[in-house]
Amino acid sequence: MSVAFWICVGVTIVSSLVSAGYAVAGVRAAVENGRAASEYALSRSIALVAISIVALFTPNIAFVAAAALAMIVVQALDAVIGARSKDRTKTVGPAITAAVNTAALVWLLTT
Repeated sequence: MSVAFWICVGVTIVSSLVSAGYAVAGVRAAVENGRAASEYALSRSIALVAISIVALFTPNIAFVAAAALAMIVVQALDAVIGARSKDRTKTVGPAITAAVNTAALVWLLTT
């Protein structure tokens, strides 16, 4: 596999782990009436981590591209949520992550 493949997988894994970290923090901070929604978000984040890690062991560009695309969408939407809440860190961080993951995916698909 090419360097582009490994970079794309690595960025996708880091992106999924960061997203899962925020989901864990959300569950920990949730009050009783909002806890279920936070737990649903965490379950989806864990699934994306698992898919991203499986990509390490799957020499299939389409699989890696699908995992990367999923994380690009998640991070882009997180940036929108951050912007709506007027939180610069929760806007810029996910936006940069989505951009880096997009660049890695484009590199993978064009090499």
